Amino acid sequence: MKIAVVGATGLVGTKMLQILEERNFPVTELLPVASANSLGKNITFRGESISVITLEQAVEAKPHIALFSAGGSVSFEWAPKFAANGTIVIDNSSAWRMDPNVPLVVPEVNPDAILPSHKIIANPNCSTIQMVVALQPLHQKFQLKRVVVSTYQSVTGTGQKAVQQMFDERAGNTAERVYPHPIDLNALPHIDVFMADGYTKEEWKMMVETSKIMGLPELKITATTVRIPTVGGHSESINASFENALSVSEIKGILSAAPGVTLQDNPEKFEYPMPINSHDKDDVFVGRIRMDESEVNTINMWVVADNLRKGAATNAIQIAELLIQKGWFDA
Repeated sequence: MKIAVVGATGLVGTKMLQILEERNFPVTELLPVASANSLGKNITFRGESISVITLEQAVEAKPHIALFSAGGSVSFEWAPKFAANGTIVIDNSSAWRMDPNVPLVVPEVNPDAILPSHKIIANPNCSTIQMVVALQPLHQKFQLKRVVVSTYQSVTGTGQKAVQQMFDERAGNTAERVYPHPIDLNALPHIDVFMADGYTKEEWKMMVETSKIMGLPELKITATTVRIPTVGGHSESINASFENALSVSEIKGILSAAPGVTLQDNPEKFEYPMPINSHDKDDVFVGRIRMDESEVNTINMWVVADNLRKGAATNAIQIAELLIQKGWFDA
């Protein structure tokens, strides 16, 4: 299979290359694609040095699948060009997520959303992915009614310059600011732009994407998203209400068997999910499960995942694997 990785030199693109290798994805020809600034650079894949090419060259090469992680404006312009040339695009930006004609897919949750007619498939927001992986198996049993989520998100979600800002500040050096305030030893209740209603776009993404992925247009959901100085992954405090009665033991039993979930819930031994332990892992880690005694059929839980892996690169590659499983390619 001929696979293009658009944005191959960025944080997520680099992680995509790593995961394609780790999962032994059937790549017969790799096309690393990046901006003009990266032309002349080489990337290493399976021990081979491969030159970065342009978007125009990649379209002409007609890859079977193009994994996009180069920003919304690039996706808006170029994803249709790849699709028109016969390539299936799996896009990690927000460009296509809420398009009613584009499926928004988490393989553990809604694999059947993809149809043969779909040439562009959207990869959800990182924070949304880990939340729906944890909520879907509970919804199937107890019928989800309302969600209140607060996130504690890694600087890696912003990109390489944000990581550098944090480490520069930590070292006492003058930092080039990506954020409007210092990030080290701080917490910013501000991810993406503010909207007219006072929510940030990141919060809006979590609300609308969750409803679309889970097929719950009437779901009551609200979010607060916060950037914190970590690099291992994103953390979420989730308060979820259900139609049906449930217990902590039932929840633990369901989550311990759920695909893509690792249960870490042993407070007596101080065992609970933390970003430092989720780093470079693909599972969604769930713990601190307890009943909310102030509301009927309501629980609290703590959910952590590596935002560059399951929150972005791994989920995109799992979608590509799903296409193979559906028999769309001969690989």
